[in-house]
Amino acid sequence: MLRFLRIRQLAVIDTVEVEFGPGFNVLTGETGAGKSMLVGAVGLLLGGRATSDLVRTGEDTATVEAIFESAGEDVLVRREITAQGRSRAFIDGTLATAAALRDLSSRLVELHGQHEHHTLLDPSTHLGVVDLFGDLGSLTARTQSAFDAMVGARDELARLRAAAHDREARQDLMTYQLGELDRAGLVAGEDVELTARRTVLANAEHIHELCAESYASLYEQDDAVLAGLGQVWRRVGELAVIDPQFAPYLEARDGIKSQLEDLALFLRRYADGIEASPAALQHVEDRLALLERIKRKYGPSLAEAIGRRDTLRRDLSDLEGGDDRLKELEAAFQTARTAYLDVATELSTARQRAAKTLCRRLRDVLAELAMEQTRIELRFATVPMAETEWNGRGIDTAEFFVSPNPGEELRPLARIVSGGELSRIMLAIKTLIATTRSGFSEAEDRPPSGSAPGLIFDEVDAGIGGRVADIVGRRLRGLGSAFQVLCITHLPQIAAYADTHFQIEKHVSGGRTKTTVVHLDETGRIEELSRMLGGTTVTAGLRASAREMLKDRAQPGQAKAKGERRKSRS
Repeated sequence: MLRFLRIRQLAVIDTVEVEFGPGFNVLTGETGAGKSMLVGAVGLLLGGRATSDLVRTGEDTATVEAIFESAGEDVLVRREITAQGRSRAFIDGTLATAAALRDLSSRLVELHGQHEHHTLLDPSTHLGVVDLFGDLGSLTARTQSAFDAMVGARDELARLRAAAHDREARQDLMTYQLGELDRAGLVAGEDVELTARRTVLANAEHIHELCAESYASLYEQDDAVLAGLGQVWRRVGELAVIDPQFAPYLEARDGIKSQLEDLALFLRRYADGIEASPAALQHVEDRLALLERIKRKYGPSLAEAIGRRDTLRRDLSDLEGGDDRLKELEAAFQTARTAYLDVATELSTARQRAAKTLCRRLRDVLAELAMEQTRIELRFATVPMAETEWNGRGIDTAEFFVSPNPGEELRPLARIVSGGELSRIMLAIKTLIATTRSGFSEAEDRPPSGSAPGLIFDEVDAGIGGRVADIVGRRLRGLGSAFQVLCITHLPQIAAYADTHFQIEKHVSGGRTKTTVVHLDETGRIEELSRMLGGTTVTAGLRASAREMLKDRAQPGQAKAKGERRKSRS
C-alpha cells in the first residue's frame, strides 16, 4: 500500500505531498493539470527510466520519495534525478540499484499506464496474459532456462560441425607445423646457452693464451706464485710470533693455497676442453640460426615456440578425436532438446487449462461491464510450431478471439473490438490477474492474508462513458476492498465511487507553472464532480446532480467524509 508520496522539482511540480488512503483512491483534474505526472513519479520509484528533462527548469535535482506499507512494516523508497540525467535510488536510506528497486516495488505496486489496453492488439502478448493469470512464472522460468541450455548445446554442436568441414586441411597444416617443431628438438633456454658458447668458440685462441699464461704464473715459472707464497708464509709465521695480529692470516694460509691450486687446475682443464675448430663454431652458428627461424615463425621467444608446439600437439589430438566429441555433443543436444520439449509441453498444458478458466471468468466480468453477450476464447495454434520458431516462452502461439455481439462469429480481438470494448477487456484482465495472483476471492468482503500489491490505473476509462463508466467505477471500488486502488479518471461516474478523492490543479504563480494536489472533503467532491459533469460553469443543478451521484454510490454504512480541505502546495 502506498501511504505517502512526496515530489519535489519534478517537471511542473514544485513540491507536492499526498497521503493516500486505503481502498479506492481517485485523482481528477483538468487535462494537462499533471495527473499523469504523479503516476510517472510512482513509475520512477518502480525503477522507471530517469532522464534529465524530468528535472524542473532551473533546478539541480528532482526527488520522488514514498512510504509503502508492506507486511505491517513501512518501507521508504527514494529516487533522485540530477539535471545531468544521473539518478540514485535508496531503500530505507540505503543506496540501491535500479534492479533492486524494481524487484522490491514489483511486490508493492502494479502500475497500469495510459493506452496499455492497446497492447492487446498485439497477439504476441496474449500468452503473457495467461501466464500471469495462471501464476505460471515458475514454469515459464524453467522453460526459458531449458531453452537457453538447448541453444547453448546446439551452438556448440554447430561450431564443431563447421570445424569438421575444414578439419582435414587443418590437420595437414598442424601436422606439418608440429613436425617442424619436433624436428627442431627445442630445449628451454638453449638459445641463451648457445649464444654464450658461440662467444667462447669465437675467442678460443685468445682464451688458450690467457689460460696458459695464468697457469704458468701460478705454477710453472721460476717465480711462480705458489712457490713464492712459501717464503711469504714463513715470514708471516715469524711476524705472528712477534705480534699475534698476524695469526689470523697465518690460519688462512691453507685455504688460500687450496684456492689457488684449484684455479690453476681449472685453467688447465678449461683450455684443454675448448675445441678451437671452425667446424665446432659453425655447428653452433647453424643451430642458433635454426632457433632464430623457429622463434620468428612460432615465437617470438623460444619459450613461446615450445608452448606453440605443445598446443599443436594437444589440438591435433582433439581433431583426431573429433568424431567422438561430435557424438558427445550430438547426444548432449538431443538430451537438452528433450528436456526443453518436456517442460515446454508441461507449460503448454498448464496454459490451456488456465486459458479455459480465464476465458470463463472474463465472460463473467465483461457481463458486469455491460458486455453481457460477449464470447471470448483463447485459441491455440492447431499446427505445431516449427522447431526453428521455438523460443524461451515455449512452443505455443495463441490469440484471443472475441464476439461482442450475439450472432457474430468469433474473430481475432485485434480486428473487431472498439476502443471502449478494448479498455473494458483490459480492465477485466487486469482485475482478474490481480485478484488471482493475490489469492483474493471476490466473494469475500475482506483482503487476503498477507499484503497484496497496490494497483494504479492511469485513465482506465479511455473510450467508455455513461452506464459502462458506472459499472467500471463499481468494479474498481470492489477491488478496493482487497487492494489499495489508485485511479486517474475524467469520468464523474467513476470518481463518485471513490473512498478518497484528490483534485489535481495547475496554476501560474510568479511566471511559473505549478501543480498542487487537494484532498477533497464532501463539499469539495461535490464541486469537483459538478465541474466534471458540466465543465467550467457550475450550476445549482449540477451540484444537485453531483450530490445525488455521491448519495447513490455511497457504500452501505459508509461514514461521510470529515475534515477540512487540505492542500499540498509548492
